[in-house]
Parts: sequence; C-alpha cells; structure tokens
Amino acid sequence: MKDRRFMTSLCAGILAVSCGLSACGSGEGSSSSASADSSAVSDTSTVSESNSDSAADDSTADSASETGQEMRTELTALEVAKLMGNGINLGNTMEAYGHGSYVKGESDPRDCENYWGQPDTTKAMIEGMKAAGFDSLRIPVAWTNAMAYETGDYTIDELYLDRVEEIMNYAFDAGMYVIINDHWDGGWWGMFGSASEETQKQAMDMYTSMWTQIAERYNKYGDLLIFEAANEELGDRLNDKDIAKDSGTLRQSACYKKTTEINQKFVDTVRGTGGNNANRFLLIAGYNTDITCTTDDKYVMPTDTAKNKLLISVHYYTPWNYCGEKALQSWGSPTDYEEQNRLLKSMTKFTDQGYGVVIGEYAVLTNGHTPKNDSDKFYTNFLNNCDLYNYVPMLWDCNNLYDKSECKITDESMAKLFADRSLSAQSGLSDEEVKKNAQEGLDNDLAKANEELSGDISVPASDDYAVAWIMYTSKDYAVAYCAGDVYDPTSATAGLKAENVKIEGDGTYEVSLDFTAAGKAKGVAFSALGISNAETLFPGCVIKIEEIKVNGTPITMTAPGYTSSDDGKCTRVNLYNEWVKSVPKDARSFDGSTDNASAVIINTNDFSSVETLSVKFTFKTAS
Repeated sequence: MKDRRFMTSLCAGILAVSCGLSACGSGEGSSSSASADSSAVSDTSTVSESNSDSAADDSTADSASETGQEMRTELTALEVAKLMGNGINLGNTMEAYGHGSYVKGESDPRDCENYWGQPDTTKAMIEGMKAAGFDSLRIPVAWTNAMAYETGDYTIDELYLDRVEEIMNYAFDAGMYVIINDHWDGGWWGMFGSASEETQKQAMDMYTSMWTQIAERYNKYGDLLIFEAANEELGDRLNDKDIAKDSGTLRQSACYKKTTEINQKFVDTVRGTGGNNANRFLLIAGYNTDITCTTDDKYVMPTDTAKNKLLISVHYYTPWNYCGEKALQSWGSPTDYEEQNRLLKSMTKFTDQGYGVVIGEYAVLTNGHTPKNDSDKFYTNFLNNCDLYNYVPMLWDCNNLYDKSECKITDESMAKLFADRSLSAQSGLSDEEVKKNAQEGLDNDLAKANEELSGDISVPASDDYAVAWIMYTSKDYAVAYCAGDVYDPTSATAGLKAENVKIEGDGTYEVSLDFTAAGKAKGVAFSALGISNAETLFPGCVIKIEEIKVNGTPITMTAPGYTSSDDGKCTRVNLYNEWVKSVPKDARSFDGSTDNASAVIINTNDFSSVETLSVKFTFKTAS
C-alpha cells in the first residue's frame, strides 16, 4: 500500500509513485503508525479461538485443508481469474513489521498481527469475509520478521510458517482462493539498488532462499493457493534506503530491467521446487504496481515453463487525494469516470496475451467503518470494469469497511454492494450477461455524471477554450480544489464554491474560491493560478499577479511569480509550491526577467484560516 499517512487512514503501506520518479518515500510504517481502537478488538469468544495453545495451532497447520489440495492443471490464468471472483486483503496483519522484537523459535507469530493495530486473525473472521461476498483472500506477509537475515541466515522461523498456514487453512476451509506474497518487509528491497555489488547479491540470495522455503513448505496445496512475487517494491522502490543506506544507484531503465530479473527469478525458483509448484498459478508484480508504469513497453513479463499459469498484479488508488486523503470528499465527475475507465481498460494489454489480471489492492478512505462520500459510485464503477474485463478485484482492508469484531461489513449499502459481486450472487448469469450488465452500468453511470454537471460550475471544462482557476490544497489536506494541471471543476471538497473565468485574450481577470461551506481552509500546502489550454491556444503568453486577497483583505506578495507549464498545455503561476526549488529554464515574465522570481510568492501566515481567496491577474498574449 501507500505511505505512512495511509497507515493511519486506510491502514495501508507504501508510497505510490509515478513513472517519472526515480525513488519513493520511506517504508510502510512502524509499530507506532497505527493503533487499535475499541472496534478493532475481537470479542472474547473470537479471540479465544485464535489464542488456543500451541499444540492445537500446530495440529491445525499440519492438517492441510482438503479443499486446498486439488491441483487442476488444465485451468488457464484467464479461467482462474474468473473463479477467484471478488477478493479482499487481510491488511496490516502478517505484513505488520516488528523484526527487531521477534525471536526465532520463541516469539508467538500472532504477536506480529498486532504490531499495526489489528486483532488476532480468527477462523470466524475469515468465514465472515466469505459470507460478505469475498471469494479470495490476499495475505500480505513480511517474512523477514522471522528471519535473522542480517547475519546471513535466511531461514524463516517454522512457527511463523505455521501461523501463515493456519490462516491459509481458514480461507481454504471457507472455499476461498489465497494469495501470499512478500510485502514491503521492512524495505530490504532497497538492497537491490545498493552501491555494493555484494549487497545486491545478498538481496537476490535472500529472495531466492525465501521463495524456495515458501514454495517447498506449501507445495502440497493445490491451485487455490497462489504465490505473488512482491507488493509495490518492484520498480522505483528498489532504490529505497530503509535498510541499504547506500541505495539509490539504479536509474529507472535499470529498475525496469531489475524488476524483470527478480520476477524471472521468482518464477524459476518456484517452478524449480517441482510437485504442485510446477503448475501453480503465479502472480507477477507490475512496475510499482502502477497501471501506467506496468503497461509501458519497458515492462517485460517473465518466461515460464508452465503454460498459461501467470497473472499480473497492479493496484488502484486513483485519484490519490480522494482514495487516500481527506482533501477530496467527492468522486463521480465525468472526468473521474473517464479516467478510471481508461486506466482499467489499458490492462487488457495483458488479458489479450492470456495473462490473468489481479487488482491486488484498491480502496477508498473510511472514517472508522463509515464509507467516504461517493464510495458507492467509485466501487460500483470499479467493479463493473472488473466484471467487463475479467479482472480480480482485491479490496484493501484493515478493519475498515469490514469490521473484524462483527465479522461483517457493518454499513448496509456497502455490504450489499460487495455481496452482489460474489461468485454465488452472479452464479445464475452467463459470462455474456455479466459483461453486458457491466457495460450497461459503465455507460449509464457516465451518462448520469454528464447530466449532473450543473450550474454549480461557473465554467465547464473544454478543450475549445482556456479557463483560469485557483488550484488549492490546505495544509492539513482536508480541503482542496482542482489541484493539478488538468482543469476539472468537479474535483473539489464538498461545499467549496469556485468562480472561474474563461480567457478570451489580453486583459485583467479575477478568479476566487469560497471555502466557508467546506469548513474553511487551514493553511496552504499548495496553490497556483492555472489557465487550461493556454499553452496551445495562446503560446508564449505571460501572466502577472496583480493582487491576492485572503478573506477580502489584500496580502503582501513576498516575491515576483513567473509563468511556466509542466505539461505543455496548462499555463500556471505558482503561488505556493515548496517542492520547486529553482525557477525552470523556460519560465517567462512580463518584463522578460525572472530574477528574484519564486514558486513561493505568499506568506503562509496570511493563510492560517481562509474563508475566501481571490486572485486578480493580467493576461498577455505573445506579441
């Protein structure tokens, strides 16, 4: 999953990155990143089941579920994707990281499940997931929790292997598919990007040893068990410095090549253990598990001795400021639907080649167990796409929508939404009917979104003209308006009102934001004046900020701004962009000089509590 902020909201993991970045931020979190609230504690009867004595646990692990042992070698990756149905993650549980406090042969592996605020996993909990409409369970695992790898000992503690197997059997007994992976795992993956060739070799040796042990230990299980090569680490995160402080040596082209090498090693290692593993379905990690990066031609799938047994994993948290932060409280504009439909359709590049597609994680921020505004729209459209293209959706959940104490989704509308997507709920429909219903749903929802685009928007988006607006994100990320180079006036915190203006040519214009109905804006994390399509409709244009008012009062600008473009389409003047440390070479200004210009031209003290914000500016076309 994503970054530490997401640990405290969706309770997830590592920072999502775009293809243009060479490295990501820090790791998934620490034991202090998430704390259990009262709703995260199982009831006494449920907990006691998990806390049975070790002898009982061992017997459970040794007696593999009969339903998990059948290996149907004739199944293809596309067929198994259909059978996997609707899935869910057991998030922040076996991948919760506490390596420093785990003692091999002595520690109770169930303690690891509590490191990031989750309760012990119980059979009733997993049965509840199945009853809620989930046909597959993804179990993220941090194997180095139970490994003294720093000393060169890559042996995984037997007790840890037992506990993972016990949870697997809960799912097999419920008739679910199971995916296990190596998930962030303290950030050891950065060893692959180390400046030391010896450290890089140690990384591959550990990876090979790890998957040899996992594959051999669970070889007896049939096709209900799927191994996944990694989480989001194969890609830019190979340069992470959590463990290898001298990491960061790999350019992105090298990261792509190393990703291919690691995925190939994963396939070869598992296949090399023989038995059921010779034909086991394997889930290959996409680049950063990002759709755009993975559909890039630089990404190469590994070869395989087994035929039609590979699936590919990507994650979906787009847009991040809706899915993972509090800033954007609404979803469902035509732009939102079109973006989601476009990105998910692009993964047919892989289904067309016979690879099954697993969306290993997707989710929308919750408030406890309460869904965020428009979650129903997001999830419905997302699942319609999965039905249409035969993808496997795996909801990321850490006691969020699914209440682990109640063993169910407590929100009735969400419960119905997911239950209706289970294999049993759709069992009476043919594949053609499922796809037909999905396509109709996609078409109807997009059409409805277009109809609802109403008078609350001062100027609709269009490629036919230029529109000026104020991009804004508050310091606490709780309030936002269209904070990106794509003009989408529906991308706003609920209640926020904007007055935007169509640019007709040379002249002085004014745009504004009214935050009062959105609860005020506390501080500023980012702001800019943007003009859509100005680079193409008015090439060489320049903008001069004449006046900025906060709550109706003019403020003093701290530096002159400059005119620039990040995407060659939208023209902007940054008001507050602390990430830009120097003026770009192609920056422009009214007087031809960018001396003393800055991407920060306001004093944040003026923005401690913003009810209204207006910007007056002069626009001039190239002479």
